[in-house]
Amino acid sequence: MKRWYMVTVVGKDRPGIVAGLTEALYRGGANLGEASMARLGGNFTIMLMVQIDAEANELERLMAPLARELALRVHVDAIEGRLHEHLEPNVRIAVYGADRPGIVAQVTEALAGAGLNILDLESDVAGTEAEPIYIMTIDGYARDGVGVLEAALAPIRAGGIEVRLTPIDTLVG
Repeated sequence: MKRWYMVTVVGKDRPGIVAGLTEALYRGGANLGEASMARLGGNFTIMLMVQIDAEANELERLMAPLARELALRVHVDAIEGRLHEHLEPNVRIAVYGADRPGIVAQVTEALAGAGLNILDLESDVAGTEAEPIYIMTIDGYARDGVGVLEAALAPIRAGGIEVRLTPIDTLVG
């Protein structure tokens, strides 16, 4: 019986990781669902939904030669393969502030309290080593509308963090 797994791979970034990983999965009879890959500070990470007629340990064995060759860490979890169940983002939030511990926690806690479902989050540190600037972009679904989010973000702004909230209109069809 085919099962769905979430495969997470982490390692030093270099050319050929995605090609080698997807080739090993293809040769092993796996079907790929959704995937998300990122390069963070010279490191590579990918999450792949993988469907295969095998147990998790067999799936790990398929990727083991590549993992050894490229010094990758592989983690496999059984999941429900609920494809085609997407919330479309209806808001984008851009955050800019002097880099310090707690920015992400403070902003996301306020947004969660206002009912935002975060669908995508990206962040970066810009500026200089002496004066770093934290930049975060969040796409999400605001079930209760933008006004509730604006109110929740007011204390964040008062604390010296710049926050821009932009509604997103997604046209489908």
